[in-house]
Amino acid sequence: MDSGAAAHVEPDREAIARQLQLSVGSLTTSTLTRMERDMPWFRDLSAEDRSWIGLIVQAGIRAFVTWYEQPDGTSPPVTAEVFGVAPRALTGVVSLHQTVEMVRLTIEVVEENVDEAVGATFAPSVRESIVRYAREVAFATAEVYARAAEMRGAWDARLEALVVDSVLRAEADDTVLSRASALGWEASGDVVVVLGRVPSADTPGPARESIIDDVRRSARHVGLDALCAVQGDRMVVVLGGVDNPDKAGAAVAQHFGDGPVVVGPVVPDLARASVSARAANAGLRAAGGWPDAPRPVTSDDLLPERALSGDGHARRQLVQEIYRPLADAGAPMLDTVSSFFDHGGSIEATARAMFVHPNTVRYRLRRATEATGMTPTDPRHAYTYRVALTLGRLTGQDSTSPHQL
Repeated sequence: MDSGAAAHVEPDREAIARQLQLSVGSLTTSTLTRMERDMPWFRDLSAEDRSWIGLIVQAGIRAFVTWYEQPDGTSPPVTAEVFGVAPRALTGVVSLHQTVEMVRLTIEVVEENVDEAVGATFAPSVRESIVRYAREVAFATAEVYARAAEMRGAWDARLEALVVDSVLRAEADDTVLSRASALGWEASGDVVVVLGRVPSADTPGPARESIIDDVRRSARHVGLDALCAVQGDRMVVVLGGVDNPDKAGAAVAQHFGDGPVVVGPVVPDLARASVSARAANAGLRAAGGWPDAPRPVTSDDLLPERALSGDGHARRQLVQEIYRPLADAGAPMLDTVSSFFDHGGSIEATARAMFVHPNTVRYRLRRATEATGMTPTDPRHAYTYRVALTLGRLTGQDSTSPHQL
């Protein structure tokens, strides 16, 4: 056999692997010494975490020896061999970037000491294998951190759903608030709850799994905190740091499915968000009574539909915010507003029926607007007025036993 043919003889991998195995301890020690010297973050770790990293380094070098001896794929998976010795919690202590640094340094140490470990004759074969093995370790590292991120994401999603459910049930105690803070909730300002339908599976756009991330992104864009959850066919979004409920609802409305999107009233904090959620939920149930409602629409704008659908809170709110201010202003005010609607919104016809000047009617209508915040001449407001007047009359029809709305 000539010298050219001899150059291509496959090295005795089993014998070389035995030599490498004898050097695992010294290579591990050399690697940890270099890490102590060159990586400040390693020095800052606890003794327990440094010990786990030492086991990872040792397992990585042992796994390379096994892999070198059996390069045909019969060796155990690199992920299990290298990272299986460490607890999953370590991925929360050592970042992916730091792990990559650790792997790079380990490979560098092995390459520098390979001549001493196996001799100059077989060193080229080992170095060539190290390059291939580094690729395997890179994929294994990415897999470990991807799985850890997936698990954390799944846990965060379950925790967020639990927090939202507790908020809706008016069970937002200190524990729930602490969990919300762990999810990134920082808002100390006003809070609203937004409800709507979940996009259907065939809705164009991002997959349903990414909707909650998109909601958070849109909320952050306008400076709001957000907690989201899908409950059956509806999506619940709790927004914090709100200064304008209409703008807050508009910031996330695009992520809901077809149908109405209802924004509950503003409440002072997350602990009282159940009040906003209850009103928003009642509004969502009653929104079908106003087909031309804007999107989003506030639960207060849906007070007439909510009252007609049986929402006692809406009935009381209409009486307190519209009927009572008119009644407290005196019978002429209440009678003028009522007559105005009875005469088709005509000021002149109302004036003739009440034997007053049209300007008197105009003045009283302006006073009604100031007292209630609603303009009698606006068609939508006029509808709300009429429902409120009817409910108010029903409430006061028996002064000895008030009708329970």
